[in-house]
Amino acid sequence: MFLSLTGVNKGREIRAGLTTFLAMVYIVPVNAYIMSQAGMSYDTLITATALVTLIATVFNGLWANTPIAMSVGMGLNAYFTFGLVKGMGISWQTGLGIVFISGAVFLLLSLTKFRVWVLQSVPVDLRRAISAGIGAFIAFIGLKGMGFVVANNDTLVSLGHLSDPNVLLGIGGFIIAVILYVWRVKGAFIISILVTSIIAWVTGLAHVPEALVSRPASLAPITFKLNIVSALKLSLLPVILTFLITDMFDSVGTLAGVGLRAGLFKDDSRELQRTLEADAVATVVGSLIGTSTTTSFIESAAGVEEGGRTGLTAIVTGLLFLLPIFFLPIFRAIPANAVNPILVMVGVLMFSELGKINFKDPAVLIASFLTVLLMPLTYSITLGLSAGFVMYLLVLIIQRRWNEINVGVLTLALIGLLAFIFS
Repeated sequence: MFLSLTGVNKGREIRAGLTTFLAMVYIVPVNAYIMSQAGMSYDTLITATALVTLIATVFNGLWANTPIAMSVGMGLNAYFTFGLVKGMGISWQTGLGIVFISGAVFLLLSLTKFRVWVLQSVPVDLRRAISAGIGAFIAFIGLKGMGFVVANNDTLVSLGHLSDPNVLLGIGGFIIAVILYVWRVKGAFIISILVTSIIAWVTGLAHVPEALVSRPASLAPITFKLNIVSALKLSLLPVILTFLITDMFDSVGTLAGVGLRAGLFKDDSRELQRTLEADAVATVVGSLIGTSTTTSFIESAAGVEEGGRTGLTAIVTGLLFLLPIFFLPIFRAIPANAVNPILVMVGVLMFSELGKINFKDPAVLIASFLTVLLMPLTYSITLGLSAGFVMYLLVLIIQRRWNEINVGVLTLALIGLLAFIFS
């Protein structure tokens, strides 16, 4: 299903590609901000994020001929920094090794029926809970970064100092993002970042950019620096599986949502198969360049709404990511509290998945609650996901719902137990 332009409305596809770009270009400063806190170069991450997005999205357009854009996944990049590097004390080089291994396994499994088996084994409500939990995790990171939530020895967390100008800047940025999102403004998140940054520059809360354009930052500090050998430890197996499973659920969920709207994918179509293959290849390439897991972006729906139906939309989106590479001075001058509000908004959107869950099922209710609650409280997607799988199986056993216990549920629950043991 290589790219074919026969009978394609090229003008419409180009407009759709531009729309998708505006909807997701926020990932460049946001991902660079998150992963730089793991000790990696912010300037280099600007270039790496844009380049990985370009390569992944264009490759998908050519290989799968679908209008799906791909970039560094929100949630797993936060887990990479705050869960692995800061939480577990793993070096970012080893973290990239974990990403590489999970991506390589995903690539191999994308050539088999494994993803179908996993999706049939795991109830859709648990997948929604995982998405909501990651959303809560990201939002908590954003609120903490804004200074809106701070540590407290007595209550663990409490309200921050609202008289701090930087905190007020973050609150203002969040309100701007909410307004633009509610008004359905195209490119709401990147516009919010730019408007908040301008406010910070004018008020002196951040340094004004010294220039508009510059040479791209070198990739040398992070490219090919991954450490695969140090990632090959039994204690890291649950982490590798978490990256693998979360990426798979995220990708398939995104493709199902976007595909349903556009009528692109059937249950096991070749277009879906090739898009998942492109996703897996992108994760492997991204880990080599120096970014965490790459996944299909739900913002692709913006382009689909504009009429994008083929790989030409994805190619246009990907090529437009050349622009951020040369606007490094602007991205370098963006203050942290212009980015943190967007983390909260991304969390809000992911959290909305809870509304689709059937909470009348006790197994789903308890598993979903623990998944969503423990991800932010433990700063670990792995532990939240694991607790959900373990409790889901336990409640099924208590209720003697033997016909709903399959090999997939048993396997994921066992992996969950291993995660708690090794943690």
